[in-house]
Amino acid sequence: MNSLSDRINRLAESATLAMSRKSRELRAKGVDVINLSIGEPDFDTPDVIKAAAIKAIEDNITHYSPVPGFPELRAAISDKLKRDNNLDYEPKQIVVSTGAKQAIANVVLSMVNSGDEVLLPSPYWVSYIEMVKMAEGTPKMVPSSLENDFKITPDQLEAAITDKTKLIIFSSPCNPSGSVYSGDELRALGEVIIQHKDLYVIADEIYEHIIFEGTHVSLASFDFIKDRVITVNGVSKGFAMTGWRIGYIGAPDWIVKACIKIQGQFTSGASTISQKAAEAAMNMDKETTQAMRDIFLTRRDLLLGLLKDIPGMTTNVPQGAFYVFPNIAYYLGKTNGAMKIESASDLCMYLLNEAHVALVTGEAFGEPEFIRISYACSEDTIRESVIRIGAALAKLR
Repeated sequence: MNSLSDRINRLAESATLAMSRKSRELRAKGVDVINLSIGEPDFDTPDVIKAAAIKAIEDNITHYSPVPGFPELRAAISDKLKRDNNLDYEPKQIVVSTGAKQAIANVVLSMVNSGDEVLLPSPYWVSYIEMVKMAEGTPKMVPSSLENDFKITPDQLEAAITDKTKLIIFSSPCNPSGSVYSGDELRALGEVIIQHKDLYVIADEIYEHIIFEGTHVSLASFDFIKDRVITVNGVSKGFAMTGWRIGYIGAPDWIVKACIKIQGQFTSGASTISQKAAEAAMNMDKETTQAMRDIFLTRRDLLLGLLKDIPGMTTNVPQGAFYVFPNIAYYLGKTNGAMKIESASDLCMYLLNEAHVALVTGEAFGEPEFIRISYACSEDTIRESVIRIGAALAKLR
């Protein structure tokens, strides 16, 4: 008998974490699997950040923290947002959470009622849609295209908005496409949003430090739209701190109070040790993150160059993050004699079993003819992965 709630039965497993789990299961059986499914930098956390965490332990900073985070960290985040993003959030307008994922979930659960529509420009990060469903909202996809660099236009946004639309969630740089909205593009979207009363935006900026051309622009940096924007960020991607689990929001006071209330009932404050490490990250020199970004750029160019030799695999040139999101429609309907490829999910399973390379289906991101490849790995791993993928795809007829 299944006594689980309807809520959990409706919830899908994270596609990225599911593929990582399958990779681990194969590795446990002795299979040499290359995991390009998870969005995790392969760098170690910088020493200055680790030193701050060690000092926190030595200083016995191991008790409960205030629910929204230590005042010192909230002040450091406020300073960082002013310095780097031209965002004027007071420390009291910052909430620190156990990862940016929890930060987004707090906002969604605080703002979305049953039947509210939430717009998700596609491709979207896998967890957005499940968070909306958990809040009993109605996710509504706003399609983009490879030809338009996976970015929606103001006209597309306007056409998608109804009297039930409550929230828009998007990321720039985007996971999974690596697309980056320019300042002019963000302003144009903001001019649409501001015309609709009670319409708000979650701007997910977790890949802010990994941009290859130009500079990152925050939607909330435009004064006319700031009070409608919840800015989400964290330390996992730019500072190689995925396991430390620290994310945060900057938002209007009333949203902050709601998120503090919900976090107080679910998890309370984030890890004290991690908060002290994050404080060091907020104050550290930019050279460390820039060095990691430069390595990601080299890897991006390597991967794009190698993929050109694989027939039928087309992609944009991502300007940020560490993913390539190629179209694989060329392979749909093909077979190796034992398995027919009917979907991107089929192709990912075929490549996992045949090439022993783990990727993520585009279906999880709202784009059923694409797959996501992470290049947060060494150049040698990238080369070996493409060799394996190419050889497996060549067997399909």
